Amino acid sequence: MTEEKKKKVVALLSGGLDSQLAIKMMQEQGFDVSAVAIKTPFCDFDCGRGCGFEIRERADDLDVNLKTVYLGDEYIEMLKKPKHGIGAGFNPCIDCRSMMFDAAKKHMEDIGAEFIISGEVLGQRPMSQHAPALRTIEKESDLVGKIVRPLSAALLPETIPEKDGLIKRENLGIIEGRTRRNQLDMAKKYGIENPPNAGGGCLLTEPQFGIKAKDLFEHKKNPTINDIDLLKIGRHFRLDEETKFVVGRNKDENEMIKAIALPDDILLEAKDFVGPVSILRGANLKKHLEFASSVTLRYSDAPNDKTAIVSIKQSDSVKEIITETAKEESYIQFRM
Repeated sequence: MTEEKKKKVVALLSGGLDSQLAIKMMQEQGFDVSAVAIKTPFCDFDCGRGCGFEIRERADDLDVNLKTVYLGDEYIEMLKKPKHGIGAGFNPCIDCRSMMFDAAKKHMEDIGAEFIISGEVLGQRPMSQHAPALRTIEKESDLVGKIVRPLSAALLPETIPEKDGLIKRENLGIIEGRTRRNQLDMAKKYGIENPPNAGGGCLLTEPQFGIKAKDLFEHKKNPTINDIDLLKIGRHFRLDEETKFVVGRNKDENEMIKAIALPDDILLEAKDFVGPVSILRGANLKKHLEFASSVTLRYSDAPNDKTAIVSIKQSDSVKEIITETAKEESYIQFRM
């Protein structure tokens, strides 16, 4: 294709190796590739989780224009009742991918691109990358035949771009399964240095985080971004149907808890000893003050056999109570 006649395609760029290779394959075949990167409350590609880099730097390395899309409230709404269920954690992968492709479709239409590409590999992920799931995702995003998965496309049904002669099957990959050997060989061929490790950055796929996320959605009708940010830090305790308790694990988490706290929340901290900042959130805070204070002491440097002072702050009100350090058997049952 000549420079002025280059046809446009849109790539979903997660930043992992597979999406980079998909872009390289299309560039090699003469397409002008633009990238869309999706952020959600549970997967931030600049956070260093799994991806371990900044997405804009990766887009620059690939020489592609980048559009970032944030799926916030609409993502939370989807999580309340994902049409296609959840995986081993709390991950609604099929619904999530459908939303991502829908965002990519809007960009495709805006810039007049021919089709969408992604780095998905047939059989690589158990919930969303087997053949029936790939078809479902295409149907849900109204993109049947318009998604090309270059790494595995020669193993998948013929797409509209193939039928129209824009791409040829002999230029498409036959990679499937979870091994990365072929991708690492391709990375060398394309000069991709220090390819990122396998694994996504989505917290919802992590079983332990999934437990906390599921608990939140079971106990709160309309979770907020603030509620979700609190899920990402601390030791979590479910005290009753309407009350959560979170204990910071280090200095950074203590500062984050203070920043996240809302006016109705209660913050607790051992007055005379180094230790956590804890937060009570929910409808029955006063009922759990003594318990939360004693657990806050338990995770501080306060001695186990003496009473100590806990500072309690709610909005602009500050008071102190004297309590004993909790015994593990008194709180372990509430920990998630």
